[in-house]
Amino acid sequence: MKHGKHFITTLCFGFILVVSLSIGAVGIKAQESDNVASKLSEALDLYSLGKISDGLKITQKLIGRDDLTSTDSIAVYEIMSLLTYSKGVDYLNTAIGYLKKISNIGPCLIRLPRELWPTGLGDQWFKLQQASGQLVCDQDKNSDLKTIAIMEFDNFSIGKYQEELGPIGKALADFFEHDFGKISDFQVVERNKINFVLNELELQKSGSVDQSTAVKVGKLLGAHYMVFGSVTQLDGKNCRMVVRVVDVETSEIIESVDKEGKPDYSKMEKELVAELSGKLNVVLGDDIKKLIDEGGTESGNAMSLYAKGLEYMDRYDYKKAYDFFKQAYELDNTFVEAKRKMDIYRPLAT
Repeated sequence: MKHGKHFITTLCFGFILVVSLSIGAVGIKAQESDNVASKLSEALDLYSLGKISDGLKITQKLIGRDDLTSTDSIAVYEIMSLLTYSKGVDYLNTAIGYLKKISNIGPCLIRLPRELWPTGLGDQWFKLQQASGQLVCDQDKNSDLKTIAIMEFDNFSIGKYQEELGPIGKALADFFEHDFGKISDFQVVERNKINFVLNELELQKSGSVDQSTAVKVGKLLGAHYMVFGSVTQLDGKNCRMVVRVVDVETSEIIESVDKEGKPDYSKMEKELVAELSGKLNVVLGDDIKKLIDEGGTESGNAMSLYAKGLEYMDRYDYKKAYDFFKQAYELDNTFVEAKRKMDIYRPLAT
């Protein structure tokens, strides 16, 4: 029980912040703000414990209030959709209906989806954004930040390492996204959004995602830079990771970095993020360097299990995704990314 509550405290912070700010902006009493935020937190707590109907009762009472601002309503509909989606495929249309209500209020009023959304629900949101012509929001187009889209890395490993590492390219793209997201100079396109566009264009299926095609995808996503990478493991002691950055406007490679050494992929990834940032003229302060150094795993097996979890997550097979994330965390209980994903998919695993 304590574990579930810790998970909700972490995930709910964004909801609390949004609700508090939006209500404060129109001068409603602070205790009313706290009430909405705490109720949303309670609903998410029930979600983590599998008490979906009880969580929905809370959100249904909240949405009936007449003092909610637009952003408050979005936060409530968001959790209503999450709770409903977790009930299974028979409730998918109802969950999508709540997303449509958010879209009608304003698809770009709050940056969605959040990390706690399962991939299937996120893809439904992207479809709605695409249909409304706002897959890329105006504020993102007009932002002074450089937008980066990170493609899944290629696995060029030799012999048994090709199979053992499997979909490690998914994990490396996920880590690069997470660590670049810690740098305020960059705006990172979600990996799930990239996958959505690739699937819409049926490129994932055909396996024809070459550099020129990916750059076209980058333009659809409003990206300034596309990041491509590859990993090659030759034996138990030697590997190489190569990362290059392509300017979407010119389709030219503007920067390239690489690391060679023992197969500590998490450490190599973090070093390359820092090095690449410098080459893109971004100076990292000590606090950001410390943030980037956090997380990851020294265990190659835990990394491979995490990558398999991402693979099943992308297939909407949440039970298998949860099992692999759990195994990864059990191998290395300092592996915070595996812990976070495990907590997100636990309520959906059944």
